Amino acid sequence: MAATLLSSPLQGFTDFRFRNALNHFFGGIDTFYAPYIRLNGKMVIKPAYQRDLALENNTTLEVIPQVITNDPDEFLFVAKYVQSLGYKELNWNLGCPYPMVTKSGMGSGLICNPSRIDEVLDKAHKETDILVSMKMRMGYENAEEILDAFPILDQYPLKNIAIHARIGKQLYKGAVNLDAFEKCISSTKHKLYYNGDITSVEAFRAIQERFPSIDHFMIGRGLIADPFLPSMIKNNTTVYPENRWAIFSEFHDTIYRQYDEFLSGPTPIKMKMQGFWEYFSQSTSNPQKTFKAIKKASNPTKYQHAVREIINSETRIQLGL
Repeated sequence: MAATLLSSPLQGFTDFRFRNALNHFFGGIDTFYAPYIRLNGKMVIKPAYQRDLALENNTTLEVIPQVITNDPDEFLFVAKYVQSLGYKELNWNLGCPYPMVTKSGMGSGLICNPSRIDEVLDKAHKETDILVSMKMRMGYENAEEILDAFPILDQYPLKNIAIHARIGKQLYKGAVNLDAFEKCISSTKHKLYYNGDITSVEAFRAIQERFPSIDHFMIGRGLIADPFLPSMIKNNTTVYPENRWAIFSEFHDTIYRQYDEFLSGPTPIKMKMQGFWEYFSQSTSNPQKTFKAIKKASNPTKYQHAVREIINSETRIQLGL
């Protein structure tokens, strides 16, 4: 069974600049989910969200917008906005694990509240014809919470439910709970997508073997750490291309240039790229040393020099020099 690969949205990382560059240089992702829109009680779509979803910024990709809310009116407002742009589907985030979100009863903090989930879905399905899909964790406090939500979710014609096999309280720590995910498969009529710790081709194969009925897989942090991963999964290979680091270098320079044009001043671009290198470094031969070199680079010139050194060093290692 051919696997469909999806890019999980990560706030601050997977915007249109990253998505377009990733698609151009590496490929392998069938559908990208845009980072969530959050309204904070004001019925206004911020310019950053507008840019991210503008059709002219997403010409070569299949992109699905996402919303995070616990309010039926906010959901409806965002649904109508994305429909006005031509999008047919809106993904609802019940997965975000961060305390500043969950304490407001949103993200994975909403899974324990099936009656509120019902209110939002009821209004969405009565007052709009948008296709709704879900991105969830198992729960916030425990993995049973999602099981209590399924009877409500099963009342609606959802496109799918993508489940990150952790609880919110874990953030990204500890192991994924595959037994709990397996229980979900038999507890809902909906199509499930798997998400969580797909960080290598071997990890993907193990998940695929464990859940033969699942054919959609979502990759989040693993995609940023190793942008080659989706195409390697698709080609069923653990061998990197010979020009691996030359491709990565072009990709890096493309996103650096675009973020540098958009962000003003050396500090924002330094922080932006440092965030990426926290992940990129994981695919180098010495992640700690790599990330340390990036953090030490105190200005753009030193940063560029550090990146060239890292790429040259990794190229030599790959070639066995």
